[in-house]
Amino acid sequence: MWPGCTASRLSSPSAIDQKVPSQRLTSLDVLRGLTLIGMIVVNTAANGFESGNSTFPLLLHSHWDGFTIADSVFPAFLFMVGVSIPLAIRKEEGQPLSALAARRILQRSLLLILIGVLLHNLGSLANFDRPIRPFGVLQRTGVVYGACAFLYLLTTSRARLILIPLLLLGYWLLLYVPCPDGVMTDLWQRGHNFVGAFDRLLLGVHRYVKGPEGYDPEGLLGDIPSVAHGLIGVAVGEYLQKNKGTTAALRMAITGSVMMLAGVSWSFVLPVVKDIWSPSFVLVSCGLTLAVLAGLHFLLDGREGAAKNLLVVFCLAFGINSIAAYVLHVLAGGVLKADLFTVPYERLAPLIGGEMAALVPVFMFLILVWLPLDSLRRHAWIIKV
Repeated sequence: MWPGCTASRLSSPSAIDQKVPSQRLTSLDVLRGLTLIGMIVVNTAANGFESGNSTFPLLLHSHWDGFTIADSVFPAFLFMVGVSIPLAIRKEEGQPLSALAARRILQRSLLLILIGVLLHNLGSLANFDRPIRPFGVLQRTGVVYGACAFLYLLTTSRARLILIPLLLLGYWLLLYVPCPDGVMTDLWQRGHNFVGAFDRLLLGVHRYVKGPEGYDPEGLLGDIPSVAHGLIGVAVGEYLQKNKGTTAALRMAITGSVMMLAGVSWSFVLPVVKDIWSPSFVLVSCGLTLAVLAGLHFLLDGREGAAKNLLVVFCLAFGINSIAAYVLHVLAGGVLKADLFTVPYERLAPLIGGEMAALVPVFMFLILVWLPLDSLRRHAWIIKV
């Protein structure tokens, strides 16, 4: 177990996560599980594509502007980080932030960042001539969690709702600041913006995307709209604290649809780009996630027997232990080069086509990751950071 991680029974969460049992939403756990499943599928498909396998284009990230299934996964996870904060952290109105709560939030945030740095730099740590990448998925998750948790405890709902558009509009303006390295600003061209130039100055050759117009897709300045992304989730979590049922699901679905429409409309002047977490991308991805959550809330929450559905049970294994699922799939990724995963693709590709054949090792790997996670679920254990 990672230092600072804890394992607890489902019925006895840690102090910072205390919640009455009725506040745990099956819909949120299932959506988190679906998101982790999607993350494993697209990452595994990308690994196969890099090895020469055929892959459905929707399972690969957009080269720059655009929105695929792969592009929807990480933002959905960040959105749910925000949703979970009001459901997990006790907030006493009018009371100052306690030192204990602040310490626990900061500890969790830093641990997520540390685990992300270690997890994605194991090769660099073993071979010092390889550059270390400081940014990544868990690192951004840690930053967003910490910022949103502190803002939730220190500010009002109204203040946070005002802060969201301020962060998005301010970041939009930041994108147009002239690049100090002389690259011409053009948001429709990969890396031609101030955020990318900042990565080039900060990271040098260590940036994730190489070349004179390179950058890091989880770079430092991209945390600004990501915090706004998480705060949208916080607002949804606060809404779900007080509102549940069909009416709540309908309102969330309408709000999600409006956000997607606003994001698509904005994309005519500001492209939808995951790599810089453009504000239009925030609206499209948050709107989509909220619409899916609305549907799951309608179908699952407050309905007896919903949690016994086989598909729901499968998703819950990933959703209840999402960080463990992420870490496990990264650590286990090396087995994808074994004959067990490469031979099925080679044998099936001539029969059913390369794209369909590539899904076979993907789902084999998914089951491999699911087995220990389902054991944790059946024993009601949650591994927490």
